[in-house]
Amino acid sequence: MKTPELKYFIEGIEGKNRVVLARAITLVESEHPDHQKLAQELIAYFLPKSGKSKRLGISGTPGVGKSTFIEAFGKMLTSQNKQVAVLAIDPTSQVSGGSILGDKTRMNELSIDPQAFIRPSPSGKTLGGVARRTRESMLLCEAFGFDYILVETVGVGQSETTVSEMVDMFIMLLQPGSGDDLQGIKRGILELVDMVVVTKDDGSNRELIAKARHDYKQALHILRHQGWNPPVLSCSAVTKTGLPDVQQKIDEYYQSQKIEIDNKRSKQGINWMWQLVFDGLKDEFHQLVPDHIINKIQDEVTHSKKTSVQASNELLSEFKKNLEKTI
Repeated sequence: MKTPELKYFIEGIEGKNRVVLARAITLVESEHPDHQKLAQELIAYFLPKSGKSKRLGISGTPGVGKSTFIEAFGKMLTSQNKQVAVLAIDPTSQVSGGSILGDKTRMNELSIDPQAFIRPSPSGKTLGGVARRTRESMLLCEAFGFDYILVETVGVGQSETTVSEMVDMFIMLLQPGSGDDLQGIKRGILELVDMVVVTKDDGSNRELIAKARHDYKQALHILRHQGWNPPVLSCSAVTKTGLPDVQQKIDEYYQSQKIEIDNKRSKQGINWMWQLVFDGLKDEFHQLVPDHIINKIQDEVTHSKKTSVQASNELLSEFKKNLEKTI
């Protein structure tokens, strides 16, 4: 099927057509060169119109209830006539290449809310599990006019570092009663968070909730000595208690950290540029160096016939040689 023209996407997004927005995100996720060229023209057009949404990263340990929290929090926001977009990064199936979990099926109420837009995307081969084109998708959602953009990551790991580099506020969800939680969270991740929310505060876990909040506050106090002091809150997505407090702290963050957020976004733009450069070089490398040469050299490293340094130098020499042939 023929790809629609740039005008189709521009008019559709400016006209608040969600079907067109979904197709535009599919366009930016495509690896096809023609699609990428059109996608970048679309991004360039809407870039000056972006930047007005609140960009929130939501992460947490497996089983903490990220999707349940996002649905309850999102429904609270839409009840206030706020427009909410959810970009949910799903683990990728190694067989089909598609999303395994499918967040739309886990957010039944929010997925049919006319004020909300949910887009599950397979994480693909991107380091850390964050979809390579999430940033572009976020910019399109901003141009569309969403008040809040929630980026849900796969789970605790390197994806947190990646998502913290594309959002304004990074929120970590943790559950009470898990003594291993604190040890299991890397120090670097606690240094990234702007808010901790202890989930499942439904009244039956009061002592566990209080202990968890105390432990997380102590850990953050040790690690964070300047700037914004990340609050540690608790909530229940079932009873809806605590959710207004979460929103209030988010509003306080945006009011008190405006200069810091502007600086963060500028830095994120530079980081994004270099990441795209590195991604482009990697793609170019694989186009110019045949797979059989890469496999042969990898096999030599595996069987200790070459050091990693020797192997990398050989591959780079092969790349430079083939690059010169194309010039």
